[in-house]
Amino acid sequence: MRFSALRPACLALVSVAALHAQPPVPSPAAEARAARAYTAAAKGGPLALRAFLARFPKGADLHVHLSGAVYAETFIKDAAEDGLCIDARTLSLARPPCAAPLEPAKELTGVLTPAEQDLYNDLVNAFSMRSFVPSQGFSGHDQFFSTFARFGGIDKRHTGEWVDEVASRAAAQNQQYLELMETPPFSHAAKIAHEISWTPNFFQMREALLAHGLRDEVAADRDDVRTAEAMRLKLEQCGTAQAAPACQVQVRYIYQVLRGFAPEQVFAQTLLGFETIQAAMDGHDDTYVGINFVMPEDGFVSMHDYTLQMMMLDYLHSVYPRVHITLHAGELAPGLVPPEGLRFHIRQAVELGHAERIGHGVDVMYEDDAPALLKELARKHVMIEINLSSNDGILGVQGVEHPFPLYRAAHVPVALSTDDEGVSRIDLTNEYVRAALDYDLSYRDLKQMARTGMEHNFLPGESLWAAPDVFGATAAACKGQALGAEKPIGACKTFLDHSQKAAAQWELERRFRAFEAQY
Repeated sequence: MRFSALRPACLALVSVAALHAQPPVPSPAAEARAARAYTAAAKGGPLALRAFLARFPKGADLHVHLSGAVYAETFIKDAAEDGLCIDARTLSLARPPCAAPLEPAKELTGVLTPAEQDLYNDLVNAFSMRSFVPSQGFSGHDQFFSTFARFGGIDKRHTGEWVDEVASRAAAQNQQYLELMETPPFSHAAKIAHEISWTPNFFQMREALLAHGLRDEVAADRDDVRTAEAMRLKLEQCGTAQAAPACQVQVRYIYQVLRGFAPEQVFAQTLLGFETIQAAMDGHDDTYVGINFVMPEDGFVSMHDYTLQMMMLDYLHSVYPRVHITLHAGELAPGLVPPEGLRFHIRQAVELGHAERIGHGVDVMYEDDAPALLKELARKHVMIEINLSSNDGILGVQGVEHPFPLYRAAHVPVALSTDDEGVSRIDLTNEYVRAALDYDLSYRDLKQMARTGMEHNFLPGESLWAAPDVFGATAAACKGQALGAEKPIGACKTFLDHSQKAAAQWELERRFRAFEAQY
């Protein structure tokens, strides 16, 4: 059956637009009034709190897989446009020809037949966690990761549309910044890697890969996200009078490395990632801002080669020290792997892998000398990307079983993120509501996390704040100026003009001023 639909209009909340239009008047009293409104909303329950937090300035979402952030309905539409086939038995997409038992996707027009609606519902469920109930031999973990194979095969020409969808959803929630994880082309690097015999001598491996033309793929990798970004800006009519609210959302990209493969391929793809990001930085192109390893952490190769892969990062970091690193580490729980597999991933990600941020970090209290590790994370200001719904759906970890409050108690910087909002059928507001209610967070707690996310983004430039993760005093250049003022002047303006990070942090403060002024 062929399914297609009109591309959803860019999302917008009139209330958010109104906040941006009104002149805010910040004061401690305004923050206190906003805090009282938050407390009242929390007492009113999840729906009342969501209405309040939908407009709350959330800053950044730093842990987002682009393909996992797109909703199933979009993939079904795209499959129809690409003329893909549907395997009704496996509920997955396949490339034509659509010979039996595959069916060609058919256009959705008007009223569906019962059979068409049933198939549509089944595809949405198969592409996400919607309606999923664990059964013997098939867990939430299995369903979550199996979705990616089912909706694979859709043409990359849709990437810009996907970025537009995610950015539009962010704009509708008063969110200003995204770092999207994306896997660019690496077939040439993989081919070279398979032609070269593996050696644990990383210097020799790098020299051999470069000598065989690995850098030839750098241009394609840079174009991969630049093309997507250009399409997204065109769809949103940025720079025109009809510019969509999503134009106000800054988007940068994290280079995904697939860690579930042979060492030579992982090293080659990682090297290509470092080369690509370094070339972008040298060319004053900050589309790519960092690198990350993806695929299930409990997979055989991911577990078997974990230390080896951290050693690869240790070496490549010494060659490319300016490239930012954020790593999935500790996305594990008891029973998923043997106890020995829970004892070292986060520590090695920081000490060997040079991770500046950790994605998930769920098994931290099972690591060797967990209290010392928490102190190390706090001392080094390594931020934890907290994904509450994802951790619940994949690992079954929630509430008091989640280390989120322990990280906060140890003064480890934390910020909320969505991971795969399309697969989980959530958005960032959902995560704020969940955190607020499950952990009895105050208004200032949420404000602290929003600021922390912007403090730990990978935008170039110095921080707005005088001390890391301390949001009481600004850098000297902006001392004495009203925080988040519409028109900073003098040395502060010059400072903000020369630091993308500080400018983005200033914008978050401006949004807080506007949000709190209405109270």
